[in-house]
Amino acid sequence: MSAVAWTAAGSLAAWLWLLLGQGFFWRTDVRLPPRRDPAEWPSVCVVVPARDEAAVLPESLPSLLAQDYPGRAEVFLVDDGSSDGTGELARTLSERHGGLPLTVGSPGEPPAGWTGKLWAVRHGIGLARARDPEYLLLTDADIAHEPDSLRQLVAAAGSGGFDLVSQMARLRVESLWERLVVPAFVYFFAQLYPFRWIAGKGSRTAAAAGGCVLLRTDAAERARIPDAIRQAVIDDVALARAVKRSGGHIWLGLAERVDSVRPYPRLADLWRMVSRSAYAQLRHSLPLLVGTVAGLAVVYLAPPVALCAGLATGNAPAAVAGGLAWLTMTVTYLPMLRYYRQPLPLALLLPVTAFLYLLMTVDSAVQHYRGRGAAWKGRTYARPDTAAPGPAPGPAPEQR
Repeated sequence: MSAVAWTAAGSLAAWLWLLLGQGFFWRTDVRLPPRRDPAEWPSVCVVVPARDEAAVLPESLPSLLAQDYPGRAEVFLVDDGSSDGTGELARTLSERHGGLPLTVGSPGEPPAGWTGKLWAVRHGIGLARARDPEYLLLTDADIAHEPDSLRQLVAAAGSGGFDLVSQMARLRVESLWERLVVPAFVYFFAQLYPFRWIAGKGSRTAAAAGGCVLLRTDAAERARIPDAIRQAVIDDVALARAVKRSGGHIWLGLAERVDSVRPYPRLADLWRMVSRSAYAQLRHSLPLLVGTVAGLAVVYLAPPVALCAGLATGNAPAAVAGGLAWLTMTVTYLPMLRYYRQPLPLALLLPVTAFLYLLMTVDSAVQHYRGRGAAWKGRTYARPDTAAPGPAPGPAPEQR
């Protein structure tokens, strides 16, 4: 057989293994596990790190304040040095909508060795400790929750004995580029971290989705959250690993009633979202980068190339192997498109999307070696170095 046919055969073998041996990552039926209401609802503090979030806060914050939760609950929004009036807007929204009590705090600039978001989370958790909550809900400022979201999360955690319950919020899919890139983002994430493996107590796979993480307070203390992960750019995965390493039982699945309201209308917006942390996902390793690029090329790009080349040259083995690999790839992507309510023919464009992700990953490495590092909300972080924990959270905030 020709080199093209051998490559296509290798891609087909990889797809058959992914189809059956990677935790059925392509299925989208991992939702909140069976749950029952507790006899007494535990107290919960909601921590929301927010930096320059005035554009999305009117859609997300009222949904948190309106939570229909039978127990004691309170929201702590940490205004992380915003320049757009995020903190004042949060107070205004609280006065206008009422609902759960809102505390707005500000931690000041993060010390060396901390990412800004995790420094804000640390400040919020420090404020919440005064209420002695049994659970912490860590949620991003762009996440909108249905009124029963908190109730369902707490019931699931209690019924399943989970220390961490996380839902991957349904991202916005409206623009052309969002339709092409966003469902694949979740698909690739599930391929790296199969949801079915995460809940297994004997499994080493650990991940969470930072937009919606319900965490037992005692589990956070055992895992030293967030101090133990203070330098993490991909903080949600690092958090889940820390909790699991400390003996915690964790769960991650797709959300049904938790949505991101942040728009990514242009390719440049999505490019920044992916490239800011793609090389950090590879632990800033050049060999891993080379292996990832080669893997993406063989698994995602080779099938359509082999099919077209085989048909053009009469190379039947290449055409058959490439066509079957592309078919398998397409079939595994269909459930994610259904979940996002997108046209199913978009599955045929998955190789194009994978090529975009390949370029984003390479660009992430280029930015790293140019000294720009990962970025979050206007802050840039170089490759992590060892640093001591920072001081305790700042002074008491105003409350509304």
